Amino acid sequence: MTPLVKLTTTERHGRQYVSSGSAWEPVVGYSRAVRAGNLVFVTGTVGLEADGQFAPTAGQQARRALEIIVAAIEAVGGKCADIVRTRIFVTSIDHWKEIGAVHHEFFEATRPATTMVEVSRLIDPQALVEIEADAVIQS
Repeated sequence: MTPLVKLTTTERHGRQYVSSGSAWEPVVGYSRAVRAGNLVFVTGTVGLEADGQFAPTAGQQARRALEIIVAAIEAVGGKCADIVRTRIFVTSIDHWKEIGAVHHEFFEATRPATTMVEVSRLIDPQALVEIEADAVIQS
């Protein structure tokens, strides 16, 4: 696995906030993830590698995005099995099987609710997939 970007966690107003250091976070004004009580919401995450590049395939980008998502949830005390919902945005629905296979690897046992939709483009022209996730942390 490619090393993840360094995640930082802060607490404000009774919530935990995770930052991945993405260049887009301060410009747009968002956090990678927010934990409120036992709920965690992870923002749309593209599969940007630690070196700032995108892998060439949608499946590889989906894997990287899910690695970042799981790391963000773990940063606030959760785990992959706590994920109850994913939303997948793809620039070509033709990649659904490749992306779906990666999603299956992460969630075969827990099978969260999910949606996959085609969009005209994402924040970076090289991004082929963007994934969001919601989790409920079981104490």
